[in-house]
Amino acid sequence: MRHSEHHLPAGSAAHGPYALDIGPGSAGWGYSALRVLELAPGARHDFATGDSEWIVLPLAGACTVTADGARFALHGRESVFAGVSDFAYLPRDAAAGVSSTAGGRFALLGARCERRLPARRGPASDVPVELRGSGNCSRQVNNFAAADVFGADRLIAVEVLTPGGNWSSYPPHKHDEWDPGRESELEEIYYFEIAPHRGEDGRTTEGLGYQRVTSSGTGRHTEVLAEVRTGDAVIVPDGWHGPSMAVPGHTMYYLNVMAGPGAEREWLIRDHPDHAWIRGSWQQTPMDPRLPLCTAPPSDPAGPPETAGSPGGPGVQAGALPGAESGSDAEPNQEVPR
Repeated sequence: MRHSEHHLPAGSAAHGPYALDIGPGSAGWGYSALRVLELAPGARHDFATGDSEWIVLPLAGACTVTADGARFALHGRESVFAGVSDFAYLPRDAAAGVSSTAGGRFALLGARCERRLPARRGPASDVPVELRGSGNCSRQVNNFAAADVFGADRLIAVEVLTPGGNWSSYPPHKHDEWDPGRESELEEIYYFEIAPHRGEDGRTTEGLGYQRVTSSGTGRHTEVLAEVRTGDAVIVPDGWHGPSMAVPGHTMYYLNVMAGPGAEREWLIRDHPDHAWIRGSWQQTPMDPRLPLCTAPPSDPAGPPETAGSPGGPGVQAGALPGAESGSDAEPNQEVPR
């Protein structure tokens, strides 16, 4: 797949120990960063957090994270499709480390920031799992570091799971200019993993999906129509982004990482005026019965993270943002399209 300014196929943005390394310097923006770290069994990676806050999020496997003299054992998960993971928050200006007895793949989500907040662990049991949309716009959102869920200075992050054949990040929406109370200015990174299909004959077919971004008339006038596969990333400095399209038979996962210059850490979006009407149709269409694909555990696991985490437990919200009544209509400028 051809490398472009905004679509980064797997391996094209590798650097040093990272299978993917996107930061303000390479993206040409001010705040958002994402690294994907692959650790062999027994390996350890040390790094300085510098002028950014970071979250260590297991994609596959368990790990131990250290920072500021604290140690956090993360139980992780078998894969991004198997369950909701715990995670660790690391402050700026800290010496940090990630190690894994069994090895695994770990996302490091970053944002340049000013405040230095304490290092801490986010339990998987505290992650609100939300079902959004309906019909073939149904998707699952794991709001582990949403703006009104987990405290940070600038970093905002969520995970989205879209069943095969469905569209998410729809209607197309944007957050590329500051409009108080209506729209935030946020840079965004999409990181993708696509579930393979394993046939009865034992054959495995790798999955794919599609991502669209269209110009909003501001900034870089970003335009993207990309075929995305596991390990790919799309950077969105501006523009209407969506839909994210999962092909039939292959569940799509993406990790959204956002940050921006706003005085308030908030996630306000503006829908594309040509497509916003679709939200009004969702009340007449049932949620995709395949959802939820996984749920948060009912309680924090006890003991060391000997193996990756597994799905199970309650805690699914249908169609509601955290803090809203379940099933209620969202306000026009709340984040709902993911």
